[in-house]
Formats: sequence, C-alpha cells, structure tokens
Amino acid sequence: MKETQFLNQIVRSLLAGQLKAAADPHRPRWHLAAPVGLLNDPNGFIEHDGRYHLFYQWNPLGCEHRNKGWGHVTSTDLLHWQHEPVALLPTEPYESHGCYSGSAVSDEQGHLTLIYTGNVKYPDGSRTAYQCLARADGEGGFAKLGPVLELPEGYSGHVRDPKVWHDGRQWLMVLGARTLDDKGEVLLYRGETLADWQLVGPIAGSGRGGLGEFGYMWECPDLFPLGDRHLLISCPQGIAPVGEDYRNLYQCGWLAGDFDGTNFVHGAFHELDRGFEFYAPQTTQDSQERRLLFGWLGLPEENEMSQPTVAHGWLHQMSCPRELFWQGDWLCQRPVAELAALKGEQTRFEGAPDELPALAIDSAWLDVALCGEGRLGFGAVVELVWLPGRLVLRRKNWQSGEWEERSAPWLGGKITVLCDRSSLECFVDGGRQSLSTRYFPGENPVLSARCGGDGSKICLDHWPLATCLVQ
Repeated sequence: MKETQFLNQIVRSLLAGQLKAAADPHRPRWHLAAPVGLLNDPNGFIEHDGRYHLFYQWNPLGCEHRNKGWGHVTSTDLLHWQHEPVALLPTEPYESHGCYSGSAVSDEQGHLTLIYTGNVKYPDGSRTAYQCLARADGEGGFAKLGPVLELPEGYSGHVRDPKVWHDGRQWLMVLGARTLDDKGEVLLYRGETLADWQLVGPIAGSGRGGLGEFGYMWECPDLFPLGDRHLLISCPQGIAPVGEDYRNLYQCGWLAGDFDGTNFVHGAFHELDRGFEFYAPQTTQDSQERRLLFGWLGLPEENEMSQPTVAHGWLHQMSCPRELFWQGDWLCQRPVAELAALKGEQTRFEGAPDELPALAIDSAWLDVALCGEGRLGFGAVVELVWLPGRLVLRRKNWQSGEWEERSAPWLGGKITVLCDRSSLECFVDGGRQSLSTRYFPGENPVLSARCGGDGSKICLDHWPLATCLVQ
C-alpha cells in the first residue's frame, strides 16, 4: 500500500511539475537532470547487455533531501538517454529514511543487481544503515531482496555507499564509514556471493596511510584499477581549507597506489575537481575498456535551496560523462569522445582578448589557448582568469552576490570549457585539472574577454552544442 501511495504522489508531482521545470531558462540542454525534484549522487553506473545504465538519487516530491529513491536512465551512446521505471523507492522498514547511494553489477546469473544503503533514523536522533540488494525483475523494475549487511561493530550509523565489483575470484565491496570516535574510513569487504560478506578491515581514512587527521566521514568510495595502479576515489568530510586547497565544504579526491586484494598502499590525496560543485562521482569500465565517470554538479548543505531552479521545482544536474586516464603519474579527465557528435559549426578567433567577438555560450564547447594574462567572462557572473602558472575560476555567489573563487595550477596548455545553460566544466592542460561550477546567468549569455597586460593573446575555437534531452 505504501508503494502505491508513493507512486501516486510521484505521478502527481510529474504531471504538475514537469512542464514548469522544462520551461526554466536554466534547464540544461544536454546534461542529465531529473524531470522534477532533487537529483544528487550518481548510482549504479554500469554497461550491461549493450546499454549504459545510470541511476541517481532522486526525491521526486520536492527539492529537499528527503524521500530518496533511485531514478534510472539508459543509453547506447552516452548522449541520448531514456527514462526507465523508477528503480527504488523507500517503502520498507530497513530503508524508511531513504534508499541511499550504491552501485550495480551483473550477478552470477547475469542479472542486473543493485547494491544500496537502506537508511533508518530513530526519534532520538540516532540512526542505522543496512546494505541491501535488489535484482532486475524482467519488467523494467527491481525486486528487493532485503539487507545483506548490518552495521559493523565500532562504527556509527554513518556507513553507506557500497561500491561492489568482482575481481575474477570473489566479490569485493568498499563502504564509506564513520567510526564511533568520528574518524572517516573506507572499509573493505569480500564475499563468495552478493549475499554473504566478511569484513576485511579499513583500507584508507583519517590517520591512515600517512594522511594524518583527515575528516570525520569518507563518502562514496570507488576503488578500481587504471593501468598498472589502483585508484581510490572518495569524498572526505571535515577537512579544513589549506591555502588554495580544500576550499569547498566537503572534498572529493583521489589516492593512487597498489591494492593486493586486502591492503591498499597509497600516496597523497589530490582533489579530483577544483571548482565549486563536484561531488560523489562514480565510475565504471565499459566494453571499450575505458574507465568512465559521472559526478554530481552539486554539493550538500551549501547554498542549495537558494538556487533559482528551486522556484521551477528542480535542483541539480550531473556532470558530463568523463574518461579517466594517466599523464605520467597524474590522474586526468576528459569529456568522452561521444560528446563531439553534438558540435555544430566551428568559429575560430585568434588575437587580442579585447577583440574577441561576443560568442553564444548557452550551450557550447570552447577550446582555448592563452598567452600572457587576462580573463574570460561568462555571462557577467563567472570569470576564468589566467595568470602565469595559475587559473582562477571566479563566480558571483547567487545568494550573497559577492565574488568567490577557486583555483588550479596551470602549465600553460589548452583549456577546454563545456558550457550548458547553468553549468561550466573546465578541463585544464589536457585534463590534468578540472574546475566545475553551476552558475545562473541571464538568458542568451555570451563570452567576453579582457587583457591583463601586454602580450595577452587568445586562440579560441567555438562550437555550439546541440540539444540532447532525456526522452
């Protein structure tokens, strides 16, 4: 009965709100966003039976962090997506306060299977969490199999976000965790089946691997091989800013090292994206042997409810799909090659910044080579400032109106900027750094430029990007 009532509420929300959301001038033209309501973490990203599946945290009833289930879209080309039936709704006692994040695998019989966190909160303010399974039912939905893992001893109710894979011998799982004394960790489990798990122990976290004190909770862990090394991507919470590093409320970064199935020996922590909004990414390896990634262009608990899209009944979007690769010992990212199919007619400019024509950036791809010093302006509310050795992304805070900034090292190489109606994603030095941000310009924003001194020069290629909406 509860599920029927929930579905009735969702249908009402969609019927009442979908046209309003679609009419928002800030609605993305080609990024993924939920039809209505709140979207956050990407979940269950996988290529299965010839289709890419992407699930996402979704509150279809509003823009608050409540009522969370899993939305579901599929694609054959990472460009053209279609809505599938809702995958998960929080209708059972073990998930009473949300079907939280997780992953997807092809199980021993080849069935698409979801592994997610069932979140339960109690009246006294305490909470618990269960790691749960759901299997594709052959009719577009998923049949819940219930919890397979309860809280481990010595940990708080903040244990969540299972990422599961098979290494050829056994199933492995990493979980984000918070100890009873408020230290963030990543836990490793192994299992002969998806229903039977044994704790191996923590493999990374605060006070481990030479990191020192490093946050009270590590969310959304993802451990995988790339080339001859392993990467652990995770989102530590509770790290104070250090100079130009860790400037966001919560961080997202990577550790590279060696994983032997039990232990992970790693190096330093590096931020995965140095912009304003990028969190909770998830990766998969596809049939072309690429390691692909989606991230959430959002950040919990930071100016969310003041975004102007809330008035139109929707909030947040995904990043573009990205491919991970190495440049030497440095992790890099680039937009997937498929996105080039959206490019329209090319415009090229080469000259002084002050002579740059006003180019439309409502939906555009920019490749930029820069000399000297100067700044690019995006719709009068974002600036990309280039200085010797450094790029600065400046944004007018949509709540306070004050300018704020993030920055990244710059080796002087090409910069690619992907523009959508309310987002910018900058890939620096061929992908060695990325800076992503939401922004909310007026309608029909244009690109502008200013010199920062003698010798400033721009070589810029501009392509409009076609609209590519979820069907």
